[in-house]
Amino acid sequence: MTWLLLTLHVLLIAGFGLRILLRRDMRPDVRLAWLMVIVLLPYVSCLLYYLFGEVALGRVPGRRRLNVREFCQTRGSALASAPGPMSQARPAIPDQWLPAFRYASSINGFAPLPGHRAELMRDGAHARAQMLADMDAARHEINVLYYIWLDDSTGTDVAHALMRAAQRGVTCRAMVDGLGSRALTRSPLWQQMRQAGVHLAIALPISNLLKVMLTSRIDLRNHRKITLIDGRINYCGSQNCADEGFRIKARYAPWVDIMLRLQGPVVMQMQQAFASDWAQSDACLAPPTTEAETEAGAAADDGFHAVAIAEGPTERARSTPQLVASLLACAQREVVISTPYFVPDSTVLDALCAAALRQVQVTLILPARNDSWIVGAVSRSHYWRLLSAGVHIHEFRPGLLHAKTLCLDGSVSLIGSTNLDLRSFDLNFENNVLLHDEAITEAIRHRQQSYLHESDVVTLAQVHSAPWWKRIWDNLLGALSPLL
Repeated sequence: MTWLLLTLHVLLIAGFGLRILLRRDMRPDVRLAWLMVIVLLPYVSCLLYYLFGEVALGRVPGRRRLNVREFCQTRGSALASAPGPMSQARPAIPDQWLPAFRYASSINGFAPLPGHRAELMRDGAHARAQMLADMDAARHEINVLYYIWLDDSTGTDVAHALMRAAQRGVTCRAMVDGLGSRALTRSPLWQQMRQAGVHLAIALPISNLLKVMLTSRIDLRNHRKITLIDGRINYCGSQNCADEGFRIKARYAPWVDIMLRLQGPVVMQMQQAFASDWAQSDACLAPPTTEAETEAGAAADDGFHAVAIAEGPTERARSTPQLVASLLACAQREVVISTPYFVPDSTVLDALCAAALRQVQVTLILPARNDSWIVGAVSRSHYWRLLSAGVHIHEFRPGLLHAKTLCLDGSVSLIGSTNLDLRSFDLNFENNVLLHDEAITEAIRHRQQSYLHESDVVTLAQVHSAPWWKRIWDNLLGALSPLL
């Protein structure tokens, strides 16, 4: 019996070890981390690897998403990269930024196009009021997708706006993530929307938890925040469909978000991301209306260049950190980043340090109190290296800074749903907009400055004076971050 147990033990470790060594899509640091924990904690780690070690949507959903992605890329490339009559009215993207925009374009096949206008919402209340007004003015179609949609004041207002639109003949589609919005999908409000004629869908559902755990990964989530109105207006940013008080994590409130109201060709690019998610969930692609596409094609003759980016585990691996690294490599004067969750991989960490070492002023704004104690510890494990390279780190005091922004040299911005963490890099479906415009970048930069006014500077002296046990804890979690 002892020999049998020993043989099974060796076969278990060898089997999982070979699986890890044979994979071509795994980063070396992740491979090494998994091998270490499988040797040290074989039974627990083998179970964890089976549940969380590989990206898997399940056979049918995965095949469906791949088919839809191919369709949307073909349709999106034809629709969103076709030059319009105003395509030459705006000066081209400067050579300094061309490498980064070319890389962004390669992710989904969308071209950076001119003809965009945008308005930065003052705060969450302003974004909510403007969005509701746009929904009430919709004539053809409203498509929304939220990771978290609560049945609080904001969530109820948005639901009622969709119901009003549906009742006057507007096609309304609402999609939520199966985990992030699970409370809403079980609420009377969800059923009221369905009864009012709003078409509903759940992305990556978890109703059959055992099946999900056996055939896919429960932690693969749709983290996108998309609001599309008549194919001509897109709200892009970090704000979920919830109050700033964020009822489910009220102790960290207020949630400080940022939202951009966009018009121009990028709207139809984002429409393709929504169409892909919708079709994957319902196995029935409902394309945008002809009227919406016609309105979306009207580009402003003095509008700026922008491109939509829809990342996810079924897209090219490592596209987000490579995009961030490309942008940082192009910067010459200043980089300012805000993110609530900072768990960088080596690509992003090296790029941040390299930019600072070549005399680019790099500023990182993080929340002082994080709703994830693990993420907070991993973030701190990188402080010494970043500060030693010359990166400026600030911790935002009031509430949880949830805005995901990247501003470079006062002319280029990246805004959307993506955090600078491994979940956004590897596991989440995300949406962002990369744009070149001094006025909008200045507005976002001004908002970042308001965050800095309410932040504390982190110094090397503070890092050095941290208790030894805290340094051990932070660095231990940092070493395990590839598995988190």
